[in-house]
Amino acid sequence: MDMKLNGKRVLVTGSASGIGRATAQTFLAEGAEVIVHGLTEAEVATAREQLAPLGSVAGLHADLGTPEGADALIAFAAKDGPLDVLVNNVGIFSVKDFAALTDEEWFHYFNINVMTAVRMSRAFLPQMLARGTGAVVNLASEAGVKPLPQMVHYSVTKTAMIGLTRGMAELTKGTQVTVNAVLPGPTWTEGVAAYFDGLAAAKGQPVDDIIDNYFRNDEPTSLIQRFVKADEVARMIAFVASSPASNGAAYRIEGGIIRSIL
Repeated sequence: MDMKLNGKRVLVTGSASGIGRATAQTFLAEGAEVIVHGLTEAEVATAREQLAPLGSVAGLHADLGTPEGADALIAFAAKDGPLDVLVNNVGIFSVKDFAALTDEEWFHYFNINVMTAVRMSRAFLPQMLARGTGAVVNLASEAGVKPLPQMVHYSVTKTAMIGLTRGMAELTKGTQVTVNAVLPGPTWTEGVAAYFDGLAAAKGQPVDDIIDNYFRNDEPTSLIQRFVKADEVARMIAFVASSPASNGAAYRIEGGIIRSIL
């Protein structure tokens, strides 16, 4: 299927690894020009080197948790022309007891998981609205709809991302600009491997046992009873970004964990 992304300029934040990296690869395969981003120069250089055979890829390392870092990436992405697609993918997660979380930790999670998207969207959405065309895709999570007790802090930020998405979409009325959210379920990435180390520690069980029994014990409502693949999420992101009639929606790709018809 031709998603009509050939020649589009796309920025994927947090794209040096995991879902972001798979998303950058998918857009390149569709003929887009992609800007990758990561926290360190080394990881961005590695991502660029590995993705370059697929098409036009540029990259910059920046800490989007700071206004200065966000401004640097905004300027870098804008220097070669207008941005057609913004994918707000940056995010962090961990397993931690709700009562043990400090105010500082709450603010840190909100800053990284929500404010990074706010900073980038605040720059690029008005430009898209001025041109009358463009797409923003925000990465939320099934945890934003079905909060996880071992990750309340993370879940709350992902609920906020869904609300941010709908609010931003309301600003696009009468244009061809779209703002949507994608809600992955448990997806096997480098970060999820680290998550399972934390979950095993919290439960006091061997990590291999946790992984083997995860869906049966922790996500019994999953219909696919396996981890989602990063490239499966990436294809959903690209599809949503290319769909002009879809706006203000939250697209679930969580394997049926959420027991709801909507």
